Amino acid sequence: MTNSAMAERIATGAGFIAALDQSGGSTPKALKLYGIPEDAYSSDEEMFGLIHDMRCRIMTAPDFTSDKVLGAILFERTMRDTVEGIPVPTYLWENRGIVPFLKIDKGLEDTENEAQVMKPMPGLDALLADAKSLGVFGTKERSVIHAANPDGIKAVVSQQFEVAKTVCAAGLVPIIEPEVDINSPSKAEAEAILKQEILSELSALDASEKVMLKLTIPSEDGLYMDVADHPNVLRVVALSGGYTTDDACARLSRNPKMIASFSRALAEGLSHQQTDAEFNAALGSNINKIFEASK
Repeated sequence: MTNSAMAERIATGAGFIAALDQSGGSTPKALKLYGIPEDAYSSDEEMFGLIHDMRCRIMTAPDFTSDKVLGAILFERTMRDTVEGIPVPTYLWENRGIVPFLKIDKGLEDTENEAQVMKPMPGLDALLADAKSLGVFGTKERSVIHAANPDGIKAVVSQQFEVAKTVCAAGLVPIIEPEVDINSPSKAEAEAILKQEILSELSALDASEKVMLKLTIPSEDGLYMDVADHPNVLRVVALSGGYTTDDACARLSRNPKMIASFSRALAEGLSHQQTDAEFNAALGSNINKIFEASK
């Protein structure tokens, strides 16, 4: 797996990045939306097995190919697992032409200054080395901003770029994700502050340190255009943040230098009970909508 080919695909390819990285905390909700209630499993192993089955169903679907999907963000268990007997990162790149990423954050600290920074990541260097050896191209790490509090936003962005430098040093490309809560009454103001903090941190990077940004679709259309044009930025991608697929796609289409990286919107309408034909049709419809909005 050549990083240069993956980098070229991410930087210039048409399509979007699928988020298949539900963690232990968000898996029960994802399974419930998929039609599997919590009383259908009795252990974490069963739960993770069921979500892996769902992810495999997505990854092997006819429309889940490089024609419209650029990359896929994986949970650590998924990265270490297989699909059709092949290690997941290898399957994605060699069988589907899709660039693999890894979610590395361990969740969020409690809210302080109206923002949540990431919890400590023990063993990060070893995890990054494993990811690189398995053919993963980059990482994804999420924080959350709840309001236009300059101190909280600065803390989030500072920590994100500190982790990003560690990821870059390991030979991977970080996706920096400082999510702004879509329900925040000061969302637009928070995004304006966030943009300035991001540009400040980008200006301090070495030329060799390439990053990506995963950002809430902004209230002001085109807000992140100059972030996308920064020489250290490979791509700016958008999270759906709880918007429906149609709403997220409509908002994204008004931001021409952002492409999608959706999780809930990608899986909307998918059900464990569907036949393969029904499942593939529903997924294909979501993929087409998200692809068109990412053009």
